[in-house]
Amino acid sequence: MGGAAPGVVAEAHRLIGAARAALASEPRPRAMLAECAGRLDQPLRVALAGSLKAGKSTLLNSLVGQDIAPTDATECTRVVTWYRYGSTPSVTAHAGDGARANVVVRRGGGTHGLTFDLDRLTWNAPAPREVDHLEVEWPAAALADTTIIDTPGTSSLSREVSQRTARLLTPEGEQSIAVPGADAVVYLLRRLDAADVRFLERVGAGTTAGPGLSGLPGPLGVVGVVSRADEIGAGRIDALHSARDVATRFAGELERTGLCQAVIPVAGLLAFAAATLRQQEYAAFEALAGVPVDELSAALLSADRFARPDVALPVAPELRAQLAERFGLFGIRMAVTLIRLGVRDSATLAAELTTRSGVDELRSVLDVQFGQRADQLKAHSALTALARVLTAYPGSAADTLLPRVRTLLADVHGFAELRLLGRLRTDELTLPPADLAELHRLIGGSGIAPHLRLGLPVDAAPSVQRDQAVAAVRKWRARARHPLADQFTSTACLTAARSAEGTLSLLPG
Repeated sequence: MGGAAPGVVAEAHRLIGAARAALASEPRPRAMLAECAGRLDQPLRVALAGSLKAGKSTLLNSLVGQDIAPTDATECTRVVTWYRYGSTPSVTAHAGDGARANVVVRRGGGTHGLTFDLDRLTWNAPAPREVDHLEVEWPAAALADTTIIDTPGTSSLSREVSQRTARLLTPEGEQSIAVPGADAVVYLLRRLDAADVRFLERVGAGTTAGPGLSGLPGPLGVVGVVSRADEIGAGRIDALHSARDVATRFAGELERTGLCQAVIPVAGLLAFAAATLRQQEYAAFEALAGVPVDELSAALLSADRFARPDVALPVAPELRAQLAERFGLFGIRMAVTLIRLGVRDSATLAAELTTRSGVDELRSVLDVQFGQRADQLKAHSALTALARVLTAYPGSAADTLLPRVRTLLADVHGFAELRLLGRLRTDELTLPPADLAELHRLIGGSGIAPHLRLGLPVDAAPSVQRDQAVAAVRKWRARARHPLADQFTSTACLTAARSAEGTLSLLPG
């Protein structure tokens, strides 16, 4: 339950405080526990991960609605980059030993975005250092409650580059007792291959290294994104329909294994272009909408052909090249179609393109799965880190805390809801579709507010909500006790009953 989150956060603070007191004479665990305590009061950390050229930086820009992440294949895309809220823009390079250097930010002309210049760094140390990670502070509203971590491609040709992402999300060896780098993960897929599944399995299992550390969970929240969705249909106007079919297939395959809570198709390029649509671009689309359909279709056979000077169109070749780079062929076709269907201003066009890009749906899913459960996700990370520290440094009074920590990780109901959300499509769950939809809603799959869990209007009377919650408790407890229910289905039904009970406890009267 969302309402239970403050309780588990307070308990995590209490346990970490007790461990810090017991291990006060041990410098390393003391420092890790201090970081662990601080994490509970910081913004949620969400990592963007995925294979090389999956579109992570483009998606980050579209989620934030500003051009703050370099998308070209420069050195900065080979290191982990943290995007945090700051009152003024700044970029800082950090070395592994704590040394820092300010990074010069260059903005290219035309369609070229930001570049972080890592070639000429002035370190606050006697000698040059290798960059361990970058920190970007930016006054973007989307970063006020969420720190976004952009990671290198998991399938990079350089093993060391790929390992930077692995160390952040699935630490091993000495690193395995560190505080988890992220509380939740957005994993970008262009296709679903064995490497993606293996990496997600590692994220879900957490660390498997180190004595006594096996089985500790990784980040609870994982949402998949079929990225660059407009390319799946070769830029055709129905590309997102094709991408949604692919996402449905990916979702079925991933959710059957319990690796993702949802899989959403997103055309990140279109989403960012829509968020930054310029009046000059709208005027160009308006002019293109007046071109006969067959003539424009022939020009849009490829981006190169569309920008060729010898192709007669009522838009300058340079601007056509800019449109192709910023919107892609799918975005151009979609914008022109919308204008032909009656869109008459740039603001309306931007809103329509944003909706069709899939980014609004992704934001909604991220709010339900991550934003509304931020305290639970942070508490889970903190308790996981605490368990790792206590296991790695035995022999003190803190040893008595470990059973309670492990019990919380296993039994906190909000954690159980999140784990179950990732497994609702598994073949193990034997429930009719209508009951499956109700269970999904009750455990917070559509939001954690009581009326959303109960499937009622926001203005439903408290008495109606109470009656509905009582009925849900009875129904799902009876389902859990059904003699033909297998163990997994019985546990899922009991989780739904406990969610209904938690909802009931939040209602007045």
